[in-house]
Amino acid sequence: MSVSSKSPLTTDDAPHTGPVEAPLVLTTEPPRPLGFLDQLATWGNFGISLFGPLTGALVATTTGSVAEGIGAIVVGCVLGAVLLGASAVFGTVTGAPAMVALRGLFGRRGSIVPTILNIGQNIGWATMEIIVISTAAVAVIGQAWRWPFVLLAGAAATVMAVRPLGSVRLLRKVMVWLVLAASVFLFVEVLLRPRQAIPQDGVLGFWPAVDLAVAGVVSFAPLAADYSRHSRTSSAAFWGSSLGYGLAAVAYYTLGVFAVANLGASDVIGALVALPAGAVALGILLVDEVDEAFANVYSTTMSVQNLLPRLDRRYVAVAVGIIATLLAGLLDFSRYQSFLFLIGSVFVPLFAVATVDFYLVSRQRWDVSARSRLRATPVIAWACGFVAYQLVYPGDVPGWADFWAGLAKMIGFSAPTWLGSSVAAIGVGGLAMLILGYAGRAVRTRS
Repeated sequence: MSVSSKSPLTTDDAPHTGPVEAPLVLTTEPPRPLGFLDQLATWGNFGISLFGPLTGALVATTTGSVAEGIGAIVVGCVLGAVLLGASAVFGTVTGAPAMVALRGLFGRRGSIVPTILNIGQNIGWATMEIIVISTAAVAVIGQAWRWPFVLLAGAAATVMAVRPLGSVRLLRKVMVWLVLAASVFLFVEVLLRPRQAIPQDGVLGFWPAVDLAVAGVVSFAPLAADYSRHSRTSSAAFWGSSLGYGLAAVAYYTLGVFAVANLGASDVIGALVALPAGAVALGILLVDEVDEAFANVYSTTMSVQNLLPRLDRRYVAVAVGIIATLLAGLLDFSRYQSFLFLIGSVFVPLFAVATVDFYLVSRQRWDVSARSRLRATPVIAWACGFVAYQLVYPGDVPGWADFWAGLAKMIGFSAPTWLGSSVAAIGVGGLAMLILGYAGRAVRTRS
């Protein structure tokens, strides 16, 4: 696909020699070597994560039921996968990374806000991925190995971020098969154990559990175009990302539900390690976990290039890798559930608004150049979706949750039991974008 005249890219660079790799700066047109299978394998690997069972365990304790937990996972992952796939198409059509593509939604200046938020969330996710790798290593081989694995995981993720397309090829050719074998083994071992009662003291209900599943999948939507800009076709980008990540997420979140129900696990990683040969399977997944850290480090560099388009991404990757590694050595993920809810409240309505605008309002004609003008309508629609999410369920962060609960009480709002935060944010944000977008287009047509 050719690059439009409203693209941030130029095509005057010398031809590449050797293996095809991602451009070093934003102003170079991206190569497009990735087909459906490349993206299916890549996104499947991203979806197969040690955070999957952790999220699934949260879903299990949030619903208090295996059946409701799996139902919430399926609903949440389907919603999230549709937004993820739609976001991947942004990159294929525009040829731009994710945050640069959002210039088409908000304008160049307007895209700075989601870019800064995305840099923050990606550094946070990269840090948490390195933490979970080192935590799994401790469970397998002992506490003394925590810092060595923090440093090793951080270094590996950084090196992969320096050569992203080479890393994608490696994931497809090698890791996907080892990971599938380890996954099947873990499922069989867990399902052979007798069912136990799920604790009921943390039950919030079905829709908060859906919100957890949606947030886990949509957390990758701000990364999707960073890879799909290298896709040969839009359909390969959509189906490769949505099916690859969505199916993997369903499987691994479900593994977490069964880990709670069949193993009685409060420490999911420890319970899986304790299975016969569980340490071997977890060791394979531990190695594979580096690709999630790599994805977040690389996408941070792509977000930074929306602000500094001629900055060499390799230098940014090294700096981000060092920051995430140091943070991982000093922090833990005790507030993981709150982190998921907060991320969902920001990015679920954002990509719902972006999807409606891209496909229905702007009809895939986004101006992603440095000259793109600020668009107020998507900002208003995004704000509407964000407020809807918070009013339905603001999470449990002290102060923040109290503010939104007080606001809901002041305006007399009480969320119905059938409505979840993610569904509300998608519906309100998307509908606001549709109404305001068509109204604005009608006004421009008359004038």
